Amino acid sequence: MSIFIPQTLRARVIVMKNLLKYPNLKKTDPEIAGINTSEEKRQFLYANFIASENYASPAVREASSSVATNKYSEGYPSKRYYKGNDVAIDPVEILAQKRALKLFQLDEEQWGVNVQPASGSEANMAVYGSLLKAKGQNEDIALGMRLDFGGHLTHGFHVSFSGKFFHFEQYGLDKSGRINYEEIEILAQKFQPKLIVCGASAYSRVVEFDKFGAIAKKYGALLMADIAHIAGLIAGGVHPSPFPHCDIVTTTTHKTLRGPRGAMIFARKDKTLETASKTSPLNRNLNSKKQKSLFDLINSGVFPGLQGGPHNQQTMAIAVCLKEADTSKFRNYASRVVKNAEILADELVKCGFSIVSGGTDNHLMLLDLRPFQVNGEDVSQWLYLAGIVTNKNAVPNDPLPPQQASGIRLGTPAMTTRGMGPKEMKMFAKWIHSAVTDHSDKNLENIKKRVRDLCKNFPPPGF
Repeated sequence: MSIFIPQTLRARVIVMKNLLKYPNLKKTDPEIAGINTSEEKRQFLYANFIASENYASPAVREASSSVATNKYSEGYPSKRYYKGNDVAIDPVEILAQKRALKLFQLDEEQWGVNVQPASGSEANMAVYGSLLKAKGQNEDIALGMRLDFGGHLTHGFHVSFSGKFFHFEQYGLDKSGRINYEEIEILAQKFQPKLIVCGASAYSRVVEFDKFGAIAKKYGALLMADIAHIAGLIAGGVHPSPFPHCDIVTTTTHKTLRGPRGAMIFARKDKTLETASKTSPLNRNLNSKKQKSLFDLINSGVFPGLQGGPHNQQTMAIAVCLKEADTSKFRNYASRVVKNAEILADELVKCGFSIVSGGTDNHLMLLDLRPFQVNGEDVSQWLYLAGIVTNKNAVPNDPLPPQQASGIRLGTPAMTTRGMGPKEMKMFAKWIHSAVTDHSDKNLENIKKRVRDLCKNFPPPGF
């Protein structure tokens, strides 16, 4: 039997619920509390198609705000510089490591994982700082993917620390919009790199780690995969794993893994710099008896090489998200992310959009807007006014500066988390096309109303 609740009482219940969410914050700092409430409302009412964003579960968010934030813990489990880490901090970090290895089906005798990096960029910096000689005398060379071809800032772009401090040569895509493996081999033969970095931030096809592995082995290079975008898809079994082919794997935890903002570095425990590059024609002048494993080197690179005390509340939340990811429910989610992306891409192509590489195999797609004679900055703003959140993005051989860009990047992880499926993807494809072709205030406001009505039926977790 349903119980009638008067409208006024319902309103009071809603207010009470909101007050109970952050009672101390509201009392101590109403201004910040108000800003936070506004952000909650934005996340609830807007459709999020940013490929690198997602919604963390209530459990992950609770762990992120735990009392672990009060503890200093420089060092590693059982080797801390502060007392008092034995009750919670050490057990949490060890549990996060065990869960990470289990999730990606790794043998802990062969692989180790560092869960302390504060972000993906810092994780990559720790790897480079641990394994590469910086620019200058006897500098090492690395290969990375060009930013405007889908790579990441930290894969050697000149304005990033990776390009400023380390010697990177850049590879790109072939004419079909797929990774140019022939070019990579040519560069590897020419430069004899110590490290090859694979992975991307705006590449919509499967990364063929086996091809990268064969090239790295042939030329004696270490192979590192940055799987920040696709870690959840790999864990969910819908993208090939890099681990059989790589020496190092880095990832963030807040994208397709749906965790807190953080990162992890996996590295081989059974390889040293010398054994990992033993086929290299270069003389590394290394004494294997004195060499630490790759994992030990990278641990030292994270602390004390780069960071001080880790963010323990973040580590706790990472442990929670790894448990959530090791379920059939999450594997089903990963499958739906890919299916939604495929449908969205197909519908956008029907609407006349050009997608770099022609389609998608993963969670994202990169739209080349040049056929519509518009730029990514304008389109992303029109879509935002229509209630759809995206980001501008460079396309291969982009004639426009990054501040404008000729493309936008779209991804389906966040809206899939909210429960949307093929039907909704088709609706959004039409709304995106409508906003691009008619960006009058009236039309954008009309789309925004429809988007909001739809989003109200698919609240984010915990909202």
